[in-house]
Amino acid sequence: MTARPVTLPHDAPVSQALGLMRSRSFHEIPVLRNARLVGMITFESIARRVSRALTTKVEHLLILPPLVTPTTPLPEVAELLLAAGLRAAPVVGRRGELLGIISRTDLVRDLPNVPAVARARVEQIGSPVTVVVKETDLCRHLINQIRILEDHPLPVVDRKGRLVGAVGVADLGEVLWRPVVGGKRDARAGRSALEVKVGSIMHSPAVTVSAGTSALEAARLMADEKVSSVFVLEGARPSRIVGQTDLLGLLVGGARRPTEKGRVEDVYVEITGLRGSADPALLAEIDHLVAAGLRRLARHLRPTLLTLHFAPHATHRTNDLTVEARLHSDEGIFYASHTGWNLMAGVAGLLDDLASQARRHREARRDRGRGARAAREPEDTSFVDVELETKIRSATGADEEE
Repeated sequence: MTARPVTLPHDAPVSQALGLMRSRSFHEIPVLRNARLVGMITFESIARRVSRALTTKVEHLLILPPLVTPTTPLPEVAELLLAAGLRAAPVVGRRGELLGIISRTDLVRDLPNVPAVARARVEQIGSPVTVVVKETDLCRHLINQIRILEDHPLPVVDRKGRLVGAVGVADLGEVLWRPVVGGKRDARAGRSALEVKVGSIMHSPAVTVSAGTSALEAARLMADEKVSSVFVLEGARPSRIVGQTDLLGLLVGGARRPTEKGRVEDVYVEITGLRGSADPALLAEIDHLVAAGLRRLARHLRPTLLTLHFAPHATHRTNDLTVEARLHSDEGIFYASHTGWNLMAGVAGLLDDLASQARRHREARRDRGRGARAAREPEDTSFVDVELETKIRSATGADEEE
């Protein structure tokens, strides 16, 4: 936890918030009124209202973050951040006073104490790279990817598809607002500023790892390089991205107690990358499929955490998307992936695949148990002993003597 965090008064202008975010590399800042926490201002909440003047008060753009206390367990903090889609949350006292702020980076530092992190590999926990940015693309195209950028940077490639850098919200913030005298935003200047090429604002080189790298090594690299994600390379091309959210998923899954067999009410389900998530009908249908799938899984093992990541393919020629699932359980971690145009069929297929894996795992474990029991049981050698004794008697002539 960071004690005495940087804060803003409720009537501070957006320009002041942006200045702090740029100079301190913040994504969220607590906002106070009369020394009491009233909410947080985030880069995303500002970017989604890009037409607002820089003199707008931050109190009009606040979000209500999850509240953490000094006694909240770290896995629960990770779960709260994942559910809220935030990089940090305020830590408050009994009277609601702000004591500090805890971030994903703080939690990642604790990962060496989680056994699941050392066992996992980056290609297992990372998300597929389906959205890439060319260095010749214009920055105005990044506005449509602002939600992804808040979670992790996007890879920037050259004409041959080779990774040359990465672009995140901090990079975009350098050109998104151009304040003029008086702190007001010149809309025309703002639009023209976004016409610059991505290659001119990206940070380079991007931090990368190779397939087979452990999640623990990736976490240490993120801490050393002070980045929120690393890219997994296949050759010179980015294939997957491992972010702090993926690592926190291991923290949540490794710390949650397994549910009673057959129960799924306490299983934590995380869904990321889903566009149009405000559609209640879509969410209800996904929830129905997930609940049914978890009940099937609970017949074979005890699930603790299920993560679904939706990654639409960045092309106008197809509506395909890739859905990846990661299931934490008392029997380990299971993975599944599905690509196609039908979102619901993809979710159903993933859950069927996970159930099949769980069933095969249980059957294999049962067969190993039978084999181990058979090895421990004494072998019936009575027939062998009689046969051996007969041969000995014949060879020594004992039968004739009798």
